[in-house]
This record gives sequence, structure tokens and C-alpha cells, in this order.
Amino acid sequence: MTELRLTQTMNQDSWLSCEKTAILQGGFLLANRLCQPASLSALQKEDWSKVGHPILQAVREICGQERGRCLSSVHWKKKIICILWSKLLGRESEEDIEIGWRENPFFSLQNSLPDINRTVMFELVKLKGFSQIYAQLLLCLPSSHLSSELEKLVQHITRNSTEEDVRVLLEVWWELWKGREGRREDDLDTVFTNQWTRLPNTTGLSPHAAKRFKSNPDTPTSTPFTNDVLSILFHALEELKEHLSTSDLCYRALSNCLDSLYTSHLIDQAIILPAEVQLQSLNSTVTVRKRHAGIEKFDLVQVISEAHSDLKAAHTPSQFKPCGMTLMQALQTVSQLTQAWEKRGLLEMTDSCDPSVLARRLKSCLARVLESLEELSMSETMDEGERQTLNNVQSTFRGLLVSLSFPDTESNAGEMAHIAVAIINHRLDGFQDFTTLFATELSWSLSVEEWISCLERNKNAFQRKDIVMKLVSTLIAKCQIDTEEVEHCRKLKDIIVNIFAELPLAEKNTTLAEMLTCSKKGLQGSLPHAVTEGFSEELNMAFNCIIQGGSAQNNLSLAVAAIARVAFQNPEATLRRCCHLAVVNHGAHSLLSKILQQLPGLRGGAPGCTEGTGSSAGSLLCSCLQDTAMTKLSSAKEEDQFLHFLVALMQPSISESGQSFLHPEEVVCAFVLPHLSPSGSSTCSLELCLRLLHSAFSLDFQDASPHWVMNCSPFPLLCVLCQLLNEGCGCWDLPAEGAPHHLSMESKVLLVTVLTALGKVVGREVASAPNTWSRALFWLYNKVEALDWTVRFHLKVVWGDHFKNEVPSSLLAVCELPEQEWSGLKLAQYGQGTGLLAWMECCALSDEVQDTMLTSLALDQHRPDDVNMFSKGLLVAVTQTLPWCTVAEWGRLLRAMRELLRSGRLHVPYSLEYVDFLPLLDLRPFSCELRLSVLLLRVLQLLCGSSCKDWLPGQGWAHVGLLYASAMREIIDSLRGKLSPSSSNKDPKEERAATTTASQEVLFVLSQLFCHVQHIQVMMPGGQCESLFLCALEILTHYEAVLAAHPSCCSHLETRNTRHFFTTITDNLDSAEMKAVLHQKIAQLSSSG
Repeated sequence: MTELRLTQTMNQDSWLSCEKTAILQGGFLLANRLCQPASLSALQKEDWSKVGHPILQAVREICGQERGRCLSSVHWKKKIICILWSKLLGRESEEDIEIGWRENPFFSLQNSLPDINRTVMFELVKLKGFSQIYAQLLLCLPSSHLSSELEKLVQHITRNSTEEDVRVLLEVWWELWKGREGRREDDLDTVFTNQWTRLPNTTGLSPHAAKRFKSNPDTPTSTPFTNDVLSILFHALEELKEHLSTSDLCYRALSNCLDSLYTSHLIDQAIILPAEVQLQSLNSTVTVRKRHAGIEKFDLVQVISEAHSDLKAAHTPSQFKPCGMTLMQALQTVSQLTQAWEKRGLLEMTDSCDPSVLARRLKSCLARVLESLEELSMSETMDEGERQTLNNVQSTFRGLLVSLSFPDTESNAGEMAHIAVAIINHRLDGFQDFTTLFATELSWSLSVEEWISCLERNKNAFQRKDIVMKLVSTLIAKCQIDTEEVEHCRKLKDIIVNIFAELPLAEKNTTLAEMLTCSKKGLQGSLPHAVTEGFSEELNMAFNCIIQGGSAQNNLSLAVAAIARVAFQNPEATLRRCCHLAVVNHGAHSLLSKILQQLPGLRGGAPGCTEGTGSSAGSLLCSCLQDTAMTKLSSAKEEDQFLHFLVALMQPSISESGQSFLHPEEVVCAFVLPHLSPSGSSTCSLELCLRLLHSAFSLDFQDASPHWVMNCSPFPLLCVLCQLLNEGCGCWDLPAEGAPHHLSMESKVLLVTVLTALGKVVGREVASAPNTWSRALFWLYNKVEALDWTVRFHLKVVWGDHFKNEVPSSLLAVCELPEQEWSGLKLAQYGQGTGLLAWMECCALSDEVQDTMLTSLALDQHRPDDVNMFSKGLLVAVTQTLPWCTVAEWGRLLRAMRELLRSGRLHVPYSLEYVDFLPLLDLRPFSCELRLSVLLLRVLQLLCGSSCKDWLPGQGWAHVGLLYASAMREIIDSLRGKLSPSSSNKDPKEERAATTTASQEVLFVLSQLFCHVQHIQVMMPGGQCESLFLCALEILTHYEAVLAAHPSCCSHLETRNTRHFFTTITDNLDSAEMKAVLHQKIAQLSSSG
């Protein structure tokens, strides 16, 4: 693909490429002609001056052209070297032409040139200043190829050497040490690398090529190749040391040597310099170079880039690991070079007041190496000879360092700031290191306009959470000092907010969390009002757009970003607005909870309860929610939305490893504990507290121990819940004046559910660490000792084996219970004859206790009087228990009564009170349903009698009707099951006859049930129980469905008689509306039999 892109680029500039190629070809052909009778392929280094001018002229013309759509000068320089090197490579490896023209992108260009040898390429590199490009291409090669090619360059340089040869060696050396990191590679690098991997024998010459070039002194074979790049370069410099004649060249050579041995031998990981140190070094280099080069020829960006690259290379472990030269050998070599050049006077400072960049570099190198050698000299593993060598080297280096005792360049804060601006503007390598410095210290070194302008231009360079907070600190400081610069501060604030808005969501959350630790009011809490003016409008606009935009996924992302933006400026105001809208705006709670779930940085304090107070500790969100609960919950609808909002916030987050935005522990501490105690305020209703507590347990996703509720004063909480349930035992009684809570039946149901769930959790914790919780357990036992025994029974799961089951003593008279588990209580309200009442209350408590009661019931069925007395007593006990049962408790009682009926322990005679003639039907399959219905009729007759009718208020009677209706529905469901088609393989006629008979039996039972319901409806105080009315309608609906499914089961006459009978029964109702509806329903009953 890379070669294809290169070919396409060449095609786009075809005419220009052809022109440049022609120029290059002409230069080489002319040079080749000047070589006659020899050729460029046999050119000697000393002959270059005679034939090289045409080539230099052609290259100068090609790389100097600037017109049309031509490639850059640097690109063409690299392209020329690639072409020449590729040509040499192809010739040495005897590339197949048939393959080359297809796979080699340079094929046409290199084949238009005459054959050359490496002398041509090396001299071109030297005289045209292509050392950097040559080194960059050299770095594209594998290490073995790199050292082989470098060896060839050294062989060329060390023959008939000049100072220019030395300069090339040092330039290539340092470019190699800077490496490829941080350099932008182009397609030519890739194509060139592919050439090496594509061609065979690239590690050296083929046998034929070696034979062909044996007499060519350009490729001597006397010196063996080595993979140790450091060794190659050091030995080359030793050979060339007499050819150095200037101080700067010696400084450069020694600097290369010192940096190379330092990065190869003395460090094993990169040394990260603080941004301040880097900036001071860059400032020093820039100052010196600007002074020496002049303003006209000075390119600040290029100088900074090169200086930073040099600095990085000097502190990064070299990629060229030494394998042929030890540290001591390298140190001795450098020491010898130093001494040789010192004797020649080449290391003497000519102008100590204005040292060159190279002199400053050498001074830094010496300081680094000496510091490392000082640490090395303390090593105990060094032998005496090595230690002596090291001491001599150190002495030589210290002497050289003394001779370089010029003062360091003074750091000018303004100049350093401008250098940082240039680095950030042009995104030079390592610019991220300077953004933090620019956001803090350097903000005072530039004018406000310059500093803000740089920030505005380079906002994306500052998009890091730590930098954002640094900018916030700088903004606050500037507002405090420059009180009159309101416009600049406002603009800076807007820029910082915009930078924050572009952060990734995870970093936004980290920043918001850090902002909350500083101030719950965010920027607004630290800046003057004049700077933050307009935030209220922005807040309103953000939420208006969110509410109108809906909850689509793309809108949700935008909404999260908008909320994060305003929360960064004022978290408290944002959360208060969220809470307000979640309550008063219908349906907004769902969207707002989704938004907050993605902004966990706004959580605020850690979840928990303040010891001794039960209040939430440090959560800003809880504080906002509490304020909303105090001021906004004015209707049941708003209370529901508030509850749903809290529940949604407690949901485990999908995006954050299961953590919820609002922990259940916080909710319990903030909205349950303070409002359940008798002395608590009435901010949250009892029902809301219970619903929240129930929701918190329903969303429990923590399996680890201890459970979060153990941080919420669990034993006092159990105690309060038990006290509330104790009050609820008489929920139909009028509340005492000044009572903080009155428990409705709905709240009682919820309370029992919550108490059960909490008891299970606490019971598990107590069982796992009984010694830890023993004192709390006994405290709770003593606290609830005065409460109703049925309430304490709910704590059985908490007690475990610590306490027996305590029941009225009268219960033990009707049950055979083991003494080691059960104990009797002498209670005034449970005198003689109340055993069955206690027994029924136990049956209602739980399925487990009910099973125990049924199993242990002491009743001799062989004694009719006992059974008869038990049945009468049970009737009274059910009457006493029914009004105060929840739906679940009533369901357990119904199950117990069915079991007693089936087992024959409960005697309920069935009399045909609503028929004039004996039906010729088999009602035995329905005996349980009919007797249960009659039993409930007798219970309601007793309850509605003169002695009991004043027990209950209107709500109580409605609840009784609801429970009775639920029992009748269970009976109806049982009847429907008995009409299901049988799976036996009977004769069709017999099957039809059996179905007809069964349907007649079901219709009869339904008519009896209808009469029972209407009888009770008439007896019920008020006579307008809606539950019973709906139950009657449901019975008629089932009656009609059976008639429609089995029309032959009833004749027209029988149907008419039934309609008349039902109408007569219904006429006894007081409510005209109910009668009219029922009459209409009865009139719809018909049969085709």
C-alpha cells in the first residue's frame, strides 16, 4: 500500500518528476563522461573533486526548485539518497530485472542513471549536507544491516580524511543516537526498508559481487564487520582525531562520546526531566543560537525542536547496546581523546563570556557523566585496576570541566514563556510536558492577552484533568489579584469551561470529584459574581434543552455533557435543579437519573451515617434531596416521582462496575432513620420511609459481609419498626392525639415486608459473628419485650437460637409444642379459652409457623364434642383475627382452614338455605369450597352482628370486604380448575354427559357463592362495599361463561328461574347503582338448552 501511495504521488507530479529526473540523469551522465576511460562505478574518493561538480549542480537545482505542485526539498533529498542506495543495493545483490521492474518503485529512476559505487553516494552526503537524511534511512534498517552499512561509511570517511569527513561522522553519529522516536516517518522510509527485506544477500556482497569488486579499494575486506555501533564510532573517532582542528568540532566529538557511553552504559531507563529544567535548557540553547545566528536567519521552532531532540537523546537509554566495548574501554578512549586535544590547545575557551552551544553541551555532558561515575566509584565489586582507571578518567574530566567554567545563561521568565508558547503552538515533541507549567508559573510571565490567546488557540493541548484544575487555581489567583481585569477573567473562565467540556467522560468525573472537594459551589464559590454572571441563564437553558430533548441515546450523551458543564461551574446548584425537576416535572426523574448515573463525580461525600445521629455524612446530593423533600413534596404524585428518582439513583450502574450513584446506605441514613423515630420531623411520610427502605433492600447487590445496613444502626432500626408494627396491630383504632405516625393497612403490609427483609440480613450477620453482636441482640430483646408477642415473633430470624419462641400460655393448651423451643407468656388479654385465637394468629405469621401449628394441633377427632367445640372456637377466632389481617396473612389463614376442612378437624355443616328443592347433583367434589364459603359467611354474620359491628370504621369494613372477596376469588379459581377437560379416553357420549353434569354442579356452586356474597353485602355496614360488588359481578361473569361453553347443561326454564332468583336476591341491596348494574348482568344470562 505504501509503495502504491508513493507511485500515485509520483504520477500526480509526473511532468515535474520527469523534469527533475532528467536533471538528475543529466548530472550523473555528465559526471560519468568526465570519469572516462573509467566510470562512476570505480570512482576513488580523491577523484571526486574532478567529476562530482555536475552531480552537485544537478542536486542543487532539483532540491532548490520551488514551483508548481513539487514535493518539498527535504523529500527530494531523501528520494535521491533512496534511489542511489537502492541502485547500489540492487547491483550488489544482483537483482533480477524481471522482478525489479514490478516490485521496485525506484526501478525506472535508478536504471536511468549510470552505475555508481558508494563513494559517489558518500561524497554527495558529505558535500550537500545530507548527513541527517542518511542517518534517518540508516535507522530504517535492521541492526545487523545498520552496523554493516555504518562500517562502510566509516571506511570511506577514514580514508584520505578531511575535517568535513569528521563533521559527517559526528552528524550521523548523533542522529543515530537521537533515533526514530518522535520523528514523523514518511512513505520513503517504508519503501526503503522494504527494499532491504525484499532483496537477497543484503547482509553483505554476493560471491560474484565480492569477486567483481575485489580490487575496488572502496570496499576493503580487511576490517571485519561488527554489530557494536558504539565500538565502530569510537574507533573511527580515534582514527580521525588528528583531523579535528577547531574547538567546536572537538566539543561536539567529546559530547557525542560522553552522551553515547552515558546512555549505553550508565543508565538503564529514561531520565524524566521536570518541565522547568527542560525549559531552562531550551532557553539557554535558544538564547545562544539567536545571538550567534542573528534574527534574520533564526528559526525559533526549528531550534527548539532540535534542542529538545538533543536533550531527550542525552537522557534516554541508547538503542545500541554495547557488545564489543566495555565502559572502562570507552572511558579510556574519551580520556585519551581529551588529553590529546588538550595538548593541541583545542579545548581552551577563547571567549568564556560567550560560549558556544557546543561548549555548553559538553559542560552538561561532563556533569552528568561525572555524577554517574561518582556513584559507580562507590561500588564494591570494582577491582583495584578498574578503580585506578576510573580515578584517572574522573581527574581528566574534572580538569576539563574546570576549563569550561563559564556562567550559565540566565533564565528569563518572559523568554521561557515565549518558548513554551512556540512549543505548544506547533505541537512540538513533548509539548504535553509544558502545558502544566504554562497553566501555572508561566501564566505570570506573559501579558494576560498573550497568555489567554495561547490558551484559546490550543484548547485541545490542555485537555487533561490535572491541567484543568491548575487552570482553575490560576484563574482564582488572577481574580484575587487583578480585581479590575473582569473581562479577561471572564474570558479565561469561559475557556477553562470549554476545555473541561471537551474532556473524556471519565476525566470529567474525576475533575468534578476534585472540584467538590474544593467547594460544593464549584467555580461560582471561588470567583467574583462579575466573572460568573450569566450562569443562572446557562443553567436554565441546559435543563430546558434536556427536558425538551428526550432520552434518546444521542440526546442522552449531549445531556450528560451539558449537565457536566454546568456542574463544573456550580455542582450544588446543578444538583438542586436536578432534584427539583425530578419531582415537579412529570417523567423527568427517569432521564435525570440516567444522566446522574453517568456522572459519579458528583456523588460528593462517602456513604455512611454520622455516629449517634443517623444522618447522612457529607453527601451533597443527599443534602439537595433532603431540601427537595422538605419543600417540594406537596402531593402524592410528587412523592411518587421523588421515590422513583431515588430508586433509579440506587440502581447499580452498568458503566461503573456495579456501583450506584446513590448508595442505599445513604438513602436509609438520610431519609429513613431521622423520620422513623417518634421525635423525628415529618419531612418524609411514614409510607415514603417504608417504601424507600423496601426499595433499598430490593436493590441489594452486595453479597459481601458485613452488609451495608450494618452501618445504619440496624438494631435501633429493628426496634423502631417493631414499635410501629405494634401500633399497627390496632390500625383501625383512632390514633392518639399528638401521635407522630398512624399506620394504615397498606403501610402495615409494607412494614412487615421491610421488617422481614431487614431481619434476614441482620440475622445472617449475627449468625456469622455472634460474639460481635451479642450485646446489641440483648439490647434489642429488652427493648421489644413490652411489645405484642406477634410483633416479637418477626424477630425470630434475628434471635436464632438465642431465645425461645414466646407465645401466650393459652396456646400451649391447644398445641403440643416442645418446651426447649417454645415458652408460654402470661398475658392478661389471653385468658382461658383464647388458645385458638393465639393459634390462628400464629398461623397468620409465616408459612413455617403455620406448618408447625397444623402439625402440633392437639385435637382428638374421635371425640365429636371436641371437634364440635374446636369448630365453634375457630369460628370465633377467625372473626377476631380477620379485620386486622393483611392480604398475605389472610391467605395463610385460608390455607389453614382448607387444611382443617380436608383433614376433618374442622366441622362446617352445609345447609341449602337458598334452594327450595333438593338438587339431584353430586356436590362432594365441591364440599371444601362450599363449606369454606359457609364458614366465611358465618364469620361475617358474626362480625356484622350487633355485638361486633362497632369494631371497625368504614375503612376497616372496606378492608374486610376486600379480604372476603379475595377468598371468594380463590374458590372461583378452584371451581374453574374442576371444569378442565379430562385426559381419560372415555367414550365421547360418556364424556359429554360427564361434562354436562360437572357444569351443572359448578353452576349450582356458583349460584350459592353469589347468594353468600350478596347476603354479606346486605349485612355489611353501609351496604356498598365495592369489593363485594365486583366479586358478585365476577361470579356472574363466570356463570355466564359456563352457560356459553356448555349450553345444554341448563334448560331455558331453569335459566329463567335462575335469573329471577338472582334478581330477587339482588333486590335486597341498598345501592340503586349496584342493583342496576347487577340486574343488567343477570339479564344477560341465557341458555340454548
